[in-house]
Amino acid sequence: MAAVWQQVLAVDARYNAYRTPTFPQFRTQYIRRRSQLLRENAKAGHPPALRRQYLRLRGQLLGQRYGPLSEPGSARAYSNSIVRSSRTTLDRMEDFEDDPRALGARGHRRSVSRGSYQLQAQMNRAVYEDRPPGSVVPTSAAEASRAMAGDTSLSENYAFAGMYHVFDQHVDKAVPRVRFANDDRHRLACCSLDGSISLCQLVPAPPTVLRVLRGHTRGVSDFAWSLSNDILVSTSLDATMRIWASEDGRCIREIPDPDGAELLCCTFQPVNNNLTVVGNAKHNVHVMNISTGKKVKGGSSKLTGRVLALSFDAPGRLLWAGDDRGSVFSFLFDMATGKLTKAKRLVVHEGSPVTSISARSWVSREARDPSLLINACLNKLLLYRVVDNEGTLQLKRSFPIEQSAHPVRSIFCPLMSFRQGACVVTGSEDMCVHFFDVERAAKAAVNKLQGHSAPVLDVSFNCDESLLASSDASGMVIVWRREQK
Repeated sequence: MAAVWQQVLAVDARYNAYRTPTFPQFRTQYIRRRSQLLRENAKAGHPPALRRQYLRLRGQLLGQRYGPLSEPGSARAYSNSIVRSSRTTLDRMEDFEDDPRALGARGHRRSVSRGSYQLQAQMNRAVYEDRPPGSVVPTSAAEASRAMAGDTSLSENYAFAGMYHVFDQHVDKAVPRVRFANDDRHRLACCSLDGSISLCQLVPAPPTVLRVLRGHTRGVSDFAWSLSNDILVSTSLDATMRIWASEDGRCIREIPDPDGAELLCCTFQPVNNNLTVVGNAKHNVHVMNISTGKKVKGGSSKLTGRVLALSFDAPGRLLWAGDDRGSVFSFLFDMATGKLTKAKRLVVHEGSPVTSISARSWVSREARDPSLLINACLNKLLLYRVVDNEGTLQLKRSFPIEQSAHPVRSIFCPLMSFRQGACVVTGSEDMCVHFFDVERAAKAAVNKLQGHSAPVLDVSFNCDESLLASSDASGMVIVWRREQK
């Protein structure tokens, strides 16, 4: 019966060359872990028919993902699948411009699970609780974290100390948003209230500003990278949203706000990047089709105040929006039509602006529930647990920071901690960047970075957590480097 599991490993090994082509070290980690798990499961005594069924299903799933290896054209099939998956958001916008009726038939989409948050949390717990004490959670993200962190402690993982570079091209005007490109170590963008967006490259040394995107007539309040990093969407106090090509910096399209109001925040729908959600100063959330430049029918809803923060869950089925009157609303997002359905409302604190919302489905093996991180001008960073598939929130704990007036933002660290603890990072009005371990009962502060001379408004990690960028209200952007030990 063990031979069946050897066959499963053989199938995985044959497909292993196709996994993470730019990170070969992960393929080695993956296949070693698969071998260990299969050997352990072989001792469980599962019925032979069940094992053979698993082998068949595993082969089918891998074949659908990478192309059937047994067919002569499998290499070509895999090559074609890569071409299809690598088509940029820009390509898909051209599809829609050729045929506006293509919505729902074409676009930047992938299938997602329909499981509820309760089921997801239960499955997360089951995965953890079935492991021997001290073992690593068998997920690709945990393996990636382990490979990159190198078996160090949580404090060592986030021992950022040295300044890698300081960008000051936006001096004297606040930089409310700074973001590394998706799955990228060295490409960074930041927007400013001077009306521009800077695209920066950190290697080769010295770091440089590749280009500055100009066109907005008032301050840029927010921006977002598309999944493939080929375009950026920006919102501005001039009541317009602009779509930019990141490669050459040209403005592809300017879209006025449907209400003619200041636009304060934006986010891409994570599964379909043809859709972008924006929030404005007239209390409205709108789903915009960037390919057509039009508002999606049924994709609008009203909040109690100015919309300051937006965040999707990873599958893109739940959207949270926060306003300047202290409320967070959850919306069900229809994947086929872009329609929004208001689900729940939480009053974080009456009259306290919600300036940042960040969602994560699984923070670490200790924090196994879907979670939401919120800044709300309460001199606290708030961590909520998502308790159901309608986005109901339950306060888990808070961390002390200084925030009473500025639009400070926070983030989850991109890699899940593989040992103990999970880290979040936030700006603060005390001009520091704070790191907190969300599972440490006492003395949750892990690190504090000092170097800014104004309130720190936003923070962003690159994909492997080797660099951290922070921006402040005076226009300075600091890139911090992990301390090498």
